[in-house]
Amino acid sequence: MPICFHSTSVISFFGQAGVSVLFPARVFEWKPRLVADHRWIWRPKTFATLEVRHALRRKCSPLLDAALLSNASALSSNEWRAVPDIWKSATEKYGHRTAVVDLYHDPPTELTYRQLEEDILDFSEGLRVVGLLPEEKIALFADNSCRWLVADQGTMATGAINVVRGTRASNDELVKIYNHSDSIALVVDNPEFFNRLAESLIARANIRFLVLLWGDKLFLNSEYTKDIILYDFKEIIELGRQSRLSLLSSSKKGEFHAIETIEPDDIATLMYTSGTSGIPKGVMLSHRNLLHQIKNLWECVPMVAGDRFLSMLPSWHAYERAAEYFTFAYGVEQVYTNMAKLKGDLKRYQPQYIISVPLVYETIYSSIHKQISSSSAARKFVALSLIRISLLYMEAKRIYEGKVLTRKKNQDPPIVALLCNLWGRVVAAILWPFHILGMKLVFCQMRSAIGISKAGISGGGSLPLHIDKFFEAIGVKLQNGYGLTETSPVVACRRPDNIVLGTVGYPLNFTEIMIVDLETGRPLSDGSKGIVKVRGPQVMNGYYKNESATGEAIDEDGWFNSGDIGWIVPKHSTGMSHQCGGMLVLEGRAKDTIVLSTGENVEPSGLEEAVMRSNLIQHILVVGQDQRRLGALIVPNRDELLLAAKNRLLINDENSELSKDKMINLLHEEVRNRTKDCSFHIGPIMIVDEPFTIENGLMTPTMKVRRDKVIDLYKVEIANLFK
Repeated sequence: MPICFHSTSVISFFGQAGVSVLFPARVFEWKPRLVADHRWIWRPKTFATLEVRHALRRKCSPLLDAALLSNASALSSNEWRAVPDIWKSATEKYGHRTAVVDLYHDPPTELTYRQLEEDILDFSEGLRVVGLLPEEKIALFADNSCRWLVADQGTMATGAINVVRGTRASNDELVKIYNHSDSIALVVDNPEFFNRLAESLIARANIRFLVLLWGDKLFLNSEYTKDIILYDFKEIIELGRQSRLSLLSSSKKGEFHAIETIEPDDIATLMYTSGTSGIPKGVMLSHRNLLHQIKNLWECVPMVAGDRFLSMLPSWHAYERAAEYFTFAYGVEQVYTNMAKLKGDLKRYQPQYIISVPLVYETIYSSIHKQISSSSAARKFVALSLIRISLLYMEAKRIYEGKVLTRKKNQDPPIVALLCNLWGRVVAAILWPFHILGMKLVFCQMRSAIGISKAGISGGGSLPLHIDKFFEAIGVKLQNGYGLTETSPVVACRRPDNIVLGTVGYPLNFTEIMIVDLETGRPLSDGSKGIVKVRGPQVMNGYYKNESATGEAIDEDGWFNSGDIGWIVPKHSTGMSHQCGGMLVLEGRAKDTIVLSTGENVEPSGLEEAVMRSNLIQHILVVGQDQRRLGALIVPNRDELLLAAKNRLLINDENSELSKDKMINLLHEEVRNRTKDCSFHIGPIMIVDEPFTIENGLMTPTMKVRRDKVIDLYKVEIANLFK
């Protein structure tokens, strides 16, 4: 339904495709100029006062822009219809509280909720001033910062769609994303990043205007910017502020004009999934998708106003974005940090929460063990002994609390359940004094160094069980969750009052999970392993300009095929697993995409295709799910490998054998050369003696490697490969 805003003190011109574009008076006198590709663009010349002529098609976030709307009183203050609406509610409740602390950018920035809302409103209006229209795409290629947040929310508040990626992506990937998304403008992190990207981008993309978040426009390479309208962050803010003052003045006089409001099903953002090979897959997430996360994550992470959390993940990652939106809706203080500063910031800020990928917890774990190893022999012995005892104590405690995983559909007989419960309690009682001693002597120092007083939230990859057990033993709560970009992202998460190691907890509210057979697609009962399917309000609208991929991912009943293999814990009323029923357990992936412990998604097919061009290699399978880096299983072409060794004088005569070390060195060199232009690189490799064939079940009848079968066959060797 149209809502009104004032129409005075604005000017208009006919922009792209004859669309009438409206600008505030006292902003610019616009001067047309024809650029190389025969498009007309508009440059600011001088400030001027111009007469109102036409109205602009304008969208707004109804609660955020309520001050400009004639019938805003008809909207409930609790009714979020678009993601930026959260700022209106947050400012009313927590306006004086600190919202963001960003000390590692120049200038260092601290903003209250009220100041942050003002910046978002100003940036949003500034984008309208420079010509951004509803539903248009604007690329936001930058890393996490307070200005990223303002740009992200400011864009959404205009009804436009932002297309996000970080600065570490390859130039080729960023150009593909920009063009595939039909972006019309670009917001970039800093001059250094733009200058790196410009040579690849400028000649291959249409850019109506460029906004620089950090740094000085003078450091932009003028060779690439001569035909682009340039703005820095402060200029957009100032343009928006001047326009908003004029709008607010007119609205107070009762001067309004009919406009549209953003609807929940409007697309809010395009998030591109993995890799650069093949056709890019742009996930279309609506305001409704993201609002589901904001409204329902509190049951998993019950944050309260004044809590603090450290933000270190890339903001283009769906996990980080949902986490940020959710925390801001509840008055939490967000502190920006990075891996280099993490250790110091944990001590400095003592956050209640950190929200990160498994790699961060692995790093903390390694740092603690490194400190223990460097201690005196006596201190090392005491610390390691107490850790081992606490690990055993927690194992016993899980038995009598009913938090031991099982796939058995039938529960144990009452007498067995009773004996197990008794055994767990006895063992736990014996070990309890030593566990308490460890807490007081050793673990309290560890927790102080870690600084997490409530919980660490883990997602974006599988949390290794030994990391999970260690943090539990020393008294740090880890809440593991699961989701995908296509599900906005959270599907399931451990609840703080019922953490079961090895699971990703219960599904979120209004979320359904179904396990289906890998081959037939028929639903399976609890305890049976198969493909995880998801249905709920967080499931994406589809892949942008890719109906075939959308059809493969989402069936006619709305079920999204995750490509992950898992099972749901059977429900038991008694016994060692009576607290686990209904939780989801993951056991790898059926589809090819590899998710590293850093949260990065890798499509292995591009790497494998590049390597397979070598005559030294018969088969290769790239692995690395939940690891820090990629590895590979390689079936070598031994005859060609032997010939290459002779040509390089690694062996002397016909009868000489090529040692395994020399073979691995040759293959390493070949893999490096073949993948040097790829976005990801392969680390450790393992030589496989048996070829992948149809006969041994490692290839399909169409000669495709059965990734799941190979990984299952060599799972021990793969685990050792990354040690």
